Formats: sequence, C-alpha cells, structure tokens
Amino acid sequence: MSRRIVGPFNRVEGDLEVHLDIQSGQVADARVVSPLYRGFEQILSGKNPRDALVYTPRICGICSVAQSAAAAAALADAQGLAMPPNGRLATNLVMATENVADHLTHFYLFFMPDFARDIYSSEPWFEDAAARFKAVSGTSASQVLPPRAEFMHLMGLLAGKWPHSLAIQPGGITRSIEVGEKSRMVSILFGFRRFLEEVLFGDTLENIAALDSADSLQRWFEQQPPERGDFRRFLRLARELGLDALGRGPDRFMSYGVYPDLEQPLFKAGVWSADESHAVDARTIAEDLSHSWMASRGQPLHPYDGITRPDADAEGAYTWCKAPRLDGEVVEVGALARQVIDGHPLALSLVRESGGNVRNRVVARLLEIARVVMAMEGWVRAIRPGDAFCTQAELPGDCSGCGMIEAARGSLGHWLKIRDGRIDNYQIISPTTWNFSPRDQRQVPGALEQALVGAPVRVGEEEPVTVQHIVRSFDPCMVCTVH
Repeated sequence: MSRRIVGPFNRVEGDLEVHLDIQSGQVADARVVSPLYRGFEQILSGKNPRDALVYTPRICGICSVAQSAAAAAALADAQGLAMPPNGRLATNLVMATENVADHLTHFYLFFMPDFARDIYSSEPWFEDAAARFKAVSGTSASQVLPPRAEFMHLMGLLAGKWPHSLAIQPGGITRSIEVGEKSRMVSILFGFRRFLEEVLFGDTLENIAALDSADSLQRWFEQQPPERGDFRRFLRLARELGLDALGRGPDRFMSYGVYPDLEQPLFKAGVWSADESHAVDARTIAEDLSHSWMASRGQPLHPYDGITRPDADAEGAYTWCKAPRLDGEVVEVGALARQVIDGHPLALSLVRESGGNVRNRVVARLLEIARVVMAMEGWVRAIRPGDAFCTQAELPGDCSGCGMIEAARGSLGHWLKIRDGRIDNYQIISPTTWNFSPRDQRQVPGALEQALVGAPVRVGEEEPVTVQHIVRSFDPCMVCTVH
C-alpha cells in the first residue's frame, strides 16, 4: 500500500487536500483535509444580531448571497417575521441568480477543464475537449463569460452589487422594482435563455426539463452529434470514461428546500434513501468533533448548543472541518439531492440505476439550471411594482432562530441564539461541511471520503485524474466549510 497527498487543488474556492491510501491500483481509503481555519462563528459572538447580515456574506465571495439569505432567515425566525409576496419573489431571484451562475461557472471553468489534461491525449475525443474546455485557451470560456456577466446584471438591479450585498433582510429585500426594471429583467432572462439553448443544451429548456428517465436521456443524446451543445459533449465523456460508475457516495440525500412559493418551495425539502423519502427533522442534526481540530470533543451537539473552539493539537484530528450528521447518518447534499428529493423523474431514474456518482451530480446540476431559469421567468412576471418588498419588526432581546436554505452546493443552515440583545451563539453548517466531513466517533467516513474509495489510479499518476473528477463533482467551497 502507498500513501499520497493530492492537493492543494486549483480551481477550488479555499484550501483542500486529500490523503489517499492506494492499493492494487485504486483508492483503498481517503481522508479529506481542510487545512485552513477562519473562525466566523467566533467573530460573531457578542455582536449585535443584525451584524450577522454584514459578516456572514463575507465568509465567501461566490456563496455570499446564500450566506446572507440564511442569516436573514435565522433572524426572521427569531422575530417571527414573514416576507410580503414581492419580497419573497425578489429574494428567490437574487438567490437563483447566484446559484445558476455558480452552476454555470462550475461546469465550464472548474469541472470540464480536467478533460483537457494531457493524460487523456490518446483518447479519440481529446482534441475536441481540449479545444473547447482547456483552461484559459479553450473556446468555451470566451463564449460563456459575456452572457454570464449580462445575467449577473440581475444582481445589480435586485441587490445593488455582488458579492456581499446587504439587500436581503429578514422581512424581504431593500430594493423595490419598478415597471421599467421589470422589463429589463425580462430582457436579460430572454438573452440568457437563448445562450443556454444554443450553447449549453442545444435544445429548449422545456425539453431538457422534460427528460424523464435514463433511457430518455440516452435517446436525447443520440438525436444529435456530440458537438451539438456542451451538455452532449459532457454525456459523451461520461459514457467513454464510465463516470456513472465513479464516485458513488452514501446514496442518502438531504435538502432543506428552496425558493418558497405560496404553497410550497420550487424544490421540496426532505431526506431520500433506498427509494424512500421523509421529512427533515432538524432536531436530529448534530456536529461530531471527534476528528476535527476542535476542543470540547464530547458527544455530538445540535447547532443551537454547538461549540467552535479551535485546538490545532487535538488528538486524532486531521481537519478543521466538523462532521455534521442527520440522526447520526452521513448525507449527501447538492443539486442531485435537490432533484431527487423534489421527485424529478430523470434524477430519480439515474439514482435508482447507479446511485450518486460523478455523471449524475453534473447532470442534476445542468437540469437544475434549466428548471430554475424557467421559474425565474415566472417570478419576474409575478412581481407587482408599487406593492411592498419588505416588512420590519422588533427583534426580541432574548430569542433564537434558524435559517435553513439551499445554496448551489447544497443545504446551508445558520443557528442563532440571542441573549440580552447580543449574539450568544452562532453556528453554521455549510454544504461542503456536509459533503467533505471527516470521520465521526463511530469511524464512519463522510460523503466524499466514501465516494473516493475504489477510484482507479493510473501508473505514475501523482494527482489521479479520477480523484479530481470525484472531488469536483461535489463542487467544493472550502472557505464556507471552515467558516
């Protein structure tokens, strides 16, 4: 058996290492290491509760809206405050803009460039993949970035700036939308839809969202040549490299639900495992510190009672990441989890066929782009200029609240306790904390650690490309992980 450290990873937000035990040409064991500690939970202690709206978006430059929305939701829960319809629609649009942009950036700039690595140079598809996706020089970047930038103008209209906007508040959003601005948003979404249909999918968003099984996805792929849209390019690579058999996780998925509407969110909340689903019981969430560089490593604690006190010399620890568990179990979060729990037939078919794997995570992310952009068009039309966008209420001096939302990468929760008008405790569990968690006190590995076991390693590889594919299929954001 040999041991290898892969990292630091490029094209990842934050610092990440993966320690591998390799035997007989494949990964026998993996430990995922988050080597950077940041301490936002400690920074917030003793602050005015509303300061969370300023501090938490600065946890990350690419997930800042998600952190802002979770903080606002925690404060709203503490106040018992509900958003007016316009506030809910505008907040959905702000969150969706960031999430869709993140999915697009991940696909084109983080994930696909790995297929342009020289190790694949003998493959028949390599020339096309390298010309299209090679970092910096590939044609995709110059084609994708202008429409992405235009799409992000929605953020300017709705939230003033990105990242680190202060527009999202517990009672809604600070920016009202007038008739002319509503028309501008319709135009921006029309242009972005055209880009997605012509470049990414090579088909209408409606047809992508209507795919209802693994077989229908295969038939759709075969209807046009692989060069007809970058989604088909990915599906060709997935077939040639067996990405549907690579990086299988725990096959237990969780989502808090996201994009609320009058009756239910666009994507439902729940837990899915072994073809059965049930509600998320947030009372069973707890963080295990047994393998984290943290003090007070007794029994796992619910976030309301959580402790964040660093101890770089903690015995048996190997990461700054905590190990969150739902009722003691490992769960995978992200776009695949959202689509499975929402009951989308394509996602369910893929998972029933081959579980959570590299191909299925990417397919779900692209499927989600199509579904969310169509929903955004409806949210813009539903805005009523002149009606309220935000409500306000007094914040009690002693209270608590939680904000549970979905960021691009999965389930994000903020738990807040207020005593005498100040933050007494603030705990955050981010999506990558769920997916990249270490072992727990029962020695059960986290989702990525499980997914890496069995990954093939080619002779002479110092940074196994299959490991890169698996890690990136989760779209890690390490600065959120170690907030």
